[in-house]
Amino acid sequence: MAAQNPALDAWRELVDLDRLANWMDERGLERGPIEEAARPPGGTQNILLKFRRGERWFMLRRPPLAAHMNGSETMRREARVLAALADTDVPHPRLIAAESSEDVLGAAFYLMEPVDGFNATVGLPPLHAGSPQIRHGMGLALVDGIAALGRVDHVAKGLSDLGRSEGFLERQVGRWKKQLASYAQYEGWAGPGEIEGVEEVGAWLDAHRPASFKPGVIHGDYHLANVMYRFDGPELAAIVDWELTTVGDPLLDLGWLMATWPQADAIEAGTVSVKPWDGFPTMDELIDRYAGQTDRDLTHMRWYGVLACYKLGIILEGTNARAAAGKAEKATGDALHNQTLGLFRRALTWIG
Repeated sequence: MAAQNPALDAWRELVDLDRLANWMDERGLERGPIEEAARPPGGTQNILLKFRRGERWFMLRRPPLAAHMNGSETMRREARVLAALADTDVPHPRLIAAESSEDVLGAAFYLMEPVDGFNATVGLPPLHAGSPQIRHGMGLALVDGIAALGRVDHVAKGLSDLGRSEGFLERQVGRWKKQLASYAQYEGWAGPGEIEGVEEVGAWLDAHRPASFKPGVIHGDYHLANVMYRFDGPELAAIVDWELTTVGDPLLDLGWLMATWPQADAIEAGTVSVKPWDGFPTMDELIDRYAGQTDRDLTHMRWYGVLACYKLGIILEGTNARAAAGKAEKATGDALHNQTLGLFRRALTWIG
């Protein structure tokens, strides 16, 4: 028998396969030993484990051991949203079963159907790599995904209490300004003064905030790295990584695409790109595509793009602060800090 690789098999400390098998027995989810268990390629802070039991494949998702995360609550929210999306046209991983307590694996977790698709930021298969037309369709399909999500009736789906929609836009700047200030707890962090425009962007957002919005489900971290594409065409196979999902203003998901989308041929810090990039739609095409599928008012889309730059930049800076205190890899912290600077440069351009 081949020796186990400690790095690749680190998940074994967080997923007791015997306890998982007993839990699955109670729910009639196949029989026999759990086999071919392995983490799929691609980075994610949460634990993904693909395995086979009987004739069926499963994907398990559970939180890591991280003191700064409320992992079990995140799993409960994700499973709840995936269950609500079951009968919609939103492409998503199909939920099989969920465990809300921490009694089985030490944290809440759920099982979903494995997605037959690929992450475009990792690499394109020959069909997609060889066709600018296919890549153009991939960009449009990305917008179609959040347009479909924005049409979900969160009240009818029982998700009214998933987030507090009242005052959602009014809370944003203060919420994230407080988050940024909290990083002062990490010794060695240079502070917000290193981020050009952080005060100016926050003030502009408060001064130009839309007066109203239509609430709905938002993904919360929507970009090219958080979807999977079908192998046989440009369509989405699934939207993944739902840990920031809530009820709020769905236009923020489109703003997130604006914040992370490369402009022209420049792959800037903070953006999420695919190689080759030629063929992908422009940012204006993305907005036009969304406009054709919604009755939401897109008059203030620049504001949503600026808010996304502000929010994402502050989130990324958290890893840089932890790295300064030796709680994360320095190289990762430096890279994410550079992305934060790029996002605020983009925001300053839009408000200038």
